Amino acid sequence: MSKEIKLPELALVLLVGPSSSGKSTFARTHFLGTEVISSDYCRALVSDDENNLDATKDAFDLLHYLAAKRLKRGKLTVIDALNIRKEDRAKLVQLAKDNYALAAAIVLEAPMKTLFERHDLRTDRTFGRHALEKMVDNFRRSLRTIKREGFGYVYTVEDGEEVQIVRQPLWNNRKEETGPFDIIGDVHGCFDELVELLTQLGYSLELTDSGGFRVQAPANRKAIFLGDLTDRGPKSPDVLRLVMDMVANGTAFCIRGNHDDKLLKYLQGRDVVIAHGLEKTVAQLASTSAEFKAEVRAFLDSLIAHYVLDGGKLVVAHGGLPEEMHGRASSAVRAFCLYGETTGEIDKFGLPVRYNWAKNYKGKAIVVYGHTPVPGIDWLNNTLNVDTGCVFGGKLTALRYPEKETVQVQSREVYSDPVRPLLPETPALQAAQQEYDNLLDIGLLKDKYIVETSLGNRVVVREENAVAALEVMSRFALDPKWLVYLPPTMSPPETSALTNYLEHPKEVFNYFQKNGVRHLICEEKHMGSRAIAVVCKNPEVAVTRFGMHTPALGTIYTRTGRRFFTEATSEEAFLEVLNRALTASGFWDKFNTDWVCLDGELLPWSSKARDLIVNQYAAVGSSAANGLSRASTVLQQALERGLPVESLLQTVEARADRIGKYITSYHNYSRDTEGIEGMQFAPFHLLATEGKVHVDQQHPWHMEQLGEICRQDERYLLLTAHRFVDLENEQSVDAANTWWTELTNAGGEGMVVKPLDFISTHKGRLIQPAMKCRGSEYLRIIYGPEYDLDGNLERLKQRSVKAKRELAIQEFSLSVEALQRFVNREPLRRIHECVFGVLAMESEAVDPRL
Repeated sequence: MSKEIKLPELALVLLVGPSSSGKSTFARTHFLGTEVISSDYCRALVSDDENNLDATKDAFDLLHYLAAKRLKRGKLTVIDALNIRKEDRAKLVQLAKDNYALAAAIVLEAPMKTLFERHDLRTDRTFGRHALEKMVDNFRRSLRTIKREGFGYVYTVEDGEEVQIVRQPLWNNRKEETGPFDIIGDVHGCFDELVELLTQLGYSLELTDSGGFRVQAPANRKAIFLGDLTDRGPKSPDVLRLVMDMVANGTAFCIRGNHDDKLLKYLQGRDVVIAHGLEKTVAQLASTSAEFKAEVRAFLDSLIAHYVLDGGKLVVAHGGLPEEMHGRASSAVRAFCLYGETTGEIDKFGLPVRYNWAKNYKGKAIVVYGHTPVPGIDWLNNTLNVDTGCVFGGKLTALRYPEKETVQVQSREVYSDPVRPLLPETPALQAAQQEYDNLLDIGLLKDKYIVETSLGNRVVVREENAVAALEVMSRFALDPKWLVYLPPTMSPPETSALTNYLEHPKEVFNYFQKNGVRHLICEEKHMGSRAIAVVCKNPEVAVTRFGMHTPALGTIYTRTGRRFFTEATSEEAFLEVLNRALTASGFWDKFNTDWVCLDGELLPWSSKARDLIVNQYAAVGSSAANGLSRASTVLQQALERGLPVESLLQTVEARADRIGKYITSYHNYSRDTEGIEGMQFAPFHLLATEGKVHVDQQHPWHMEQLGEICRQDERYLLLTAHRFVDLENEQSVDAANTWWTELTNAGGEGMVVKPLDFISTHKGRLIQPAMKCRGSEYLRIIYGPEYDLDGNLERLKQRSVKAKRELAIQEFSLSVEALQRFVNREPLRRIHECVFGVLAMESEAVDPRL
């Protein structure tokens, strides 16, 4: 029968034994090659010779470095070295402690005769038998202390003994438990409030004949108690009875709090100070049976300090837990879970000042904790304290996971006066997350970073592009707290096969048909400026929801995050227009929201691009028209004199014709405005409201909702004209082509074509969410007045849209992810990962004319 060696799934395992004791063979047999770090191999890596003793220091520096990296990533690591000196082992044990991992030692024993025989057969060892004898002597002496050196596990394996390695999950690893959960804060003996809370959560409680509880959980849910079940409150034994029964019948988990830990020590007969509420629990337990107290002692002794649940997405710990401690097992981890961390200072109430670990938390897992009573629920960096001071007259709180909803019951009375008042002297004007988000986090710009999006795309943002985004953000953007979304770029279609067209709807329709889309919506492409409008129901929402320092009705900004209006009065006036229309349409009540994010176009183009039109387009048009007019006059005179200039004159006249069309084109998008007079906003996406990102709705739904708003003020709001297309209906396709031709012939820019679904996929991959198809005369503004002369069009038809399409998909994924993170109330740095990413993508080397 083989010997069973049980090892935790995360540990630093030392193979201990003299040379030729079989350590490397043991490692190869029982562990993955990637799990084993050999001192000989490290010596070879740094010196090309594994027997080079001069390289030993560098080799072990490398060994420790590699081991630390693996442990940091939560990987079991095996050290294949002599490890016969106590001081060498001590360094590795400390390394395990530094990474909150357990240390294990496997001692390999072999008779001296066997060691000599193996040594004589080895060609890779140059030292003599005397050196081996000395090594074995040191090995024997050092084993006397090995069990007192900090190893959690010590095993001895005799030479030739058959061994089976059994890897055991850590007790805190409950990743297979996916919920849903109801996570309950510190109860502190408040039994009546606990029963009321459980009842509100949908649990049914029945008192059994034996004095226990039979609890039925709703819809496969489980409760999680965050510790501190007892002390200070009036009915600690009843709380213990209820929680123990729930844990026993599988309807609850419970972790240990510092008060539970102290009660356990008392029940074990250890010396503890009976204070801070323990005196009430001791008095209440005095009337209970010895059997009950023994059951309580065993129950408390079984509790661990934290759990990792739902595939690592959720961590629960009484005092909170930094990311590097998640799923780890060490005395330091346990202490943090029970007590948190203090700064070493004492506040004016004589209590220790606690280090706000959540302020610097950047982990992906949600951490729910208690320990320190707070007056209300306040998310910070994906963490939540649900100890709302029930025993002090506050509330008993439960967090429903994964819904992230809170349920609370009011304490029936003040059972214990807090040393530090539960309510702060000065109420905070901002939520904790908003206060933390006052400082823009640029740490993510140090290196390239990867954004995992809910649409399944992994977007890589390169450092040099992110730095360019920071330049835009820091110099030109409005307050970053408003920037919850930036719109993605759009790709044009492939080059048209028609002779006189660079772009035509036929290629757009072909693209979507090839990608499995039958029904489309075609929207008129306004020649305005892309604008994002964040509108608040009332000015205070800017403070309470967006974390602004002053009230405001919202903001309107460009696709690069710059404030649209240079005059604050104009922005305020247009926001009032939008707010009135939203209110008149009943929008706020219909969507149960106090803010909305809209995507659209602000017309006319000249309202934002006046300087561009005057200094670039008009300057070119005017000078070219004047120059070509004079050239035409001179050539006419030359022709009258009989000079052979007919061909040259025709060229000049053709160029003059194109300049005339060029001037007409940009004139179509220019008109005078005064303040907001003459301006219109044409929304086409109702992006998000409180608690909801509306990308799950089809585009016709968006048009319907926005139509109700636009009809409230048709002077300033414009419903985007649109048509539906069935690609399997020839008449429907012809009608769409005709509509596009009419729009562009009338001076319009063109149209945007989208699948009906906001998010569309084909064969498991995202396809273009929208594609623009621009008219020939508008393209004259983009590519130049003479883009269709002298073979220019033929050259432009060689353009490739592949990179533009990839960029559009990446930016779309990031823009949707940014909104979802904001709606989920994630930290601003998480939102800005996506917003910065969209800006960064704009600095990619892609033809800006596409």
